Amino acid sequence: MRFIRNTVYPDNKYLSFEYCVVGFFVVLLQRDFFTIKQVEMNATIVVYGSSTGTCEAIAEKIAQKLGCEAINVQDLTADMVNNNQNLILGTSTWGAGELQDDWYDGLKVLQSADLSGKTIALFGCGDCESYGDTFVGGIGELYNAIKTSGARFIGAVDTDGYSFDDSEAVIDGKFIGLPLDDVNEDDKTDTRIEAWIAEISPNL
Repeated sequence: MRFIRNTVYPDNKYLSFEYCVVGFFVVLLQRDFFTIKQVEMNATIVVYGSSTGTCEAIAEKIAQKLGCEAINVQDLTADMVNNNQNLILGTSTWGAGELQDDWYDGLKVLQSADLSGKTIALFGCGDCESYGDTFVGGIGELYNAIKTSGARFIGAVDTDGYSFDDSEAVIDGKFIGLPLDDVNEDDKTDTRIEAWIAEISPNL
């Protein structure tokens, strides 16, 4: 579009070039050309199982960055599951790659609910030096318990940069969720969380 200084209008008044420009942008604004629409995240909750407080602290970091609530799996109810489209589930790993104890009752709540169409992202804590052969196996336990639920799983993480021998959480060459070792690699925890959240956020 060209702007012509001193254009004649039907009422024989002249309109300066500057007013033409202002008028043009007013029209654009009225037609929502410059409206910035914020994409809101669907209802999301972070659920964690923690015995020593490490997984709890990580869950609260993730929840803060996502702007949602973090709850202990002991407090998980069917209504909470039903009322949230996105479930961010975290567990520490114990024994031979097992779930944190509180999660066994939590799984009953999840398995009794309708997870079809929901979005699930998993994270977990492990010790790659002392338990390198079962590193973050709890994530794998979580996944195996609900993998046929009809939910969509997001947030797989490449194994590059991790030192471990074996893990039930590795599927098709990637961790099925975010693995964190706050015992031996606590200096990498925040960076890993940031990168993971940046990846999953557009899908929430």
